[in-house]
Amino acid sequence: MTIQGIETEITSPAEHSVSHCCLICGGSGAQVWMKAPDRFNGRTEQYNLLRCPSCSLVWLADPPSALEMGEHYGPDYDRTIANAAKSPTHWLPRRNELLCHKTGGTLLDLGCASGGFLNTLGPSWKLFGVEMSEEAARVARARCNADVFVGDILDAPFAPASFDAITCFNVFEHLYEPAKVLEKVSEWLKPDGVFYTMMPNIDSAGAKIFGSYWYALELPRHLFHFSPTTLRKIARSVSLEEIVIHTDRDLYFERSVGYIRDEIVKKIGITRPPASKSVEPGIPWKVVRKGFRITLLPLITAFASVAGDGEMMSAVFTKSGNMI
Repeated sequence: MTIQGIETEITSPAEHSVSHCCLICGGSGAQVWMKAPDRFNGRTEQYNLLRCPSCSLVWLADPPSALEMGEHYGPDYDRTIANAAKSPTHWLPRRNELLCHKTGGTLLDLGCASGGFLNTLGPSWKLFGVEMSEEAARVARARCNADVFVGDILDAPFAPASFDAITCFNVFEHLYEPAKVLEKVSEWLKPDGVFYTMMPNIDSAGAKIFGSYWYALELPRHLFHFSPTTLRKIARSVSLEEIVIHTDRDLYFERSVGYIRDEIVKKIGITRPPASKSVEPGIPWKVVRKGFRITLLPLITAFASVAGDGEMMSAVFTKSGNMI
């Protein structure tokens, strides 16, 4: 399945449903924490999110199977994500973060798509990737001379201790078996290697403020939802130790408010196209939006800091006993 413009990979579950037993701590007793539909596509089917009472991991109950999941992505989703990542500077903060911990060697990008991140790295790196789409992999190979395996992450044939760095951007939340993927990451890393990942933070201010309208819920495409606490725990379970975890503010304010607006106008008989069918706004609206982003949005963002941590979580880990 191709999801252009985002580093996304989906691994197939042994069964079509996620257990009510917690992935991290093995605890039982998870209860429905939230119900929400696929607001992006304007669908009405309700999905249940469960939360572990012991370690606070959140996951989607009874998700679509891997074969069914494709219908929840599609060209509209690809276009939206590609537009969000089309800026030339989109990947630079991620490259700079990596270079704080590793400056060269062998690197594997999980869900490398067409090689957007790999293309920012210089000649001091030997590049590898995993990607589900043969077409995207072909582009990545031509673009940055990367050796790209096409298929499921868990089927990739890399030898133990192969990589100085493994990256995984906006992928982990899409995986059916994230714990098994992390086991592979730990196995593939060299003793002093680093694992650098990014994903939404379910304990962020945005998640608390917007609840089921929070844009980053992305149901049913996001199968698991992590916080710094849960990410630390799952990493420790596969002998990965934290170097740094930090959160960055990205409220997804306009899109989350858009979901709320659509719900309100629907109740008075007005049906708007879903976010997946949104079109580029005209110049007058772009001027208004720019003014909002310069004047009011910084104030809203500052207020959100009182409610919790940032919405995008970045983390770097290394193997136990080999802290850098």
